[in-house]
Amino acid sequence: MKSTVFIGGSRHVSRLPAEAKARVDNIVSSNHRVVVGDANGADKAVQQHLLDAAYKNVTVFCSGKSCRNNLGEWPTHHVDVPKALKGFQFYAAKDREMAREADFGLMIWDAKSAGTILNVLRLVRLNKKAVLVNANDKHTTTFKTSADWDEFLSSASAELRSDLRERATEEEWSPVRQTSLLDGRAPSTLERRNLVPKTADDLTSDINAAFAAGDLASVVEALGSIAKVRGMTHVANDTGLARESLYRSLNSGGNPELATILKVMASVGLRLTASRTSHEEGVSDASNQ
Repeated sequence: MKSTVFIGGSRHVSRLPAEAKARVDNIVSSNHRVVVGDANGADKAVQQHLLDAAYKNVTVFCSGKSCRNNLGEWPTHHVDVPKALKGFQFYAAKDREMAREADFGLMIWDAKSAGTILNVLRLVRLNKKAVLVNANDKHTTTFKTSADWDEFLSSASAELRSDLRERATEEEWSPVRQTSLLDGRAPSTLERRNLVPKTADDLTSDINAAFAAGDLASVVEALGSIAKVRGMTHVANDTGLARESLYRSLNSGGNPELATILKVMASVGLRLTASRTSHEEGVSDASNQ
């Protein structure tokens, strides 16, 4: 099965090191799908390398309505960003989307950029493999588990750790809040709900509750979250639906047809069943199991 690879890196990396070029060439030879950002620096250098290779299996992700760079005029995916977000957080929205979309990642680092390292963290938190190529000393680090991340972070400078902590979301930084961070006490139910990312089981429960309440918007939101964890490319392949169409349908405010909902649910391992309410007159409650 072909995979989706998130390739990114630092804005100060204008030329790809040989180690990175070799890995990109392997991705191309395997015909994996590449998702890449639109920034100057590493993103643009990766785009140029792919253009020189006449590679077509590429999607350029952009925050907002316009892309800064799309050298190969490849298909684009525009990530809707709340108007309140500015600067780093505005552009980080597309990085988070690419991390969710990808099966694994290749990051090209200038040994300073916190943004590049955050993409490694996002992939690790999603249980996806990431490879980090240091463009300065040519060293390559592979991340497979959170333990690999912890080891890397322990050797990072205090400045980099501080920058990472400031820019990361709470879920990215601490997916499970430790008791020691709560002054020695156990977290309350509300605190755990707010601080711990929802699992697939949590989201399934959300869908059940939304179906029971007749709340289509919440059904779509929860189903979209599960599909992104599964990988929208995989869901598109399973359902035969266009990936861009799925994004639009399953984003907040989307209004997918019932046939689309059923196909996506089947792809992510869910099924829709009906049960009678306490009323005698008919079937009015639906839930998935």
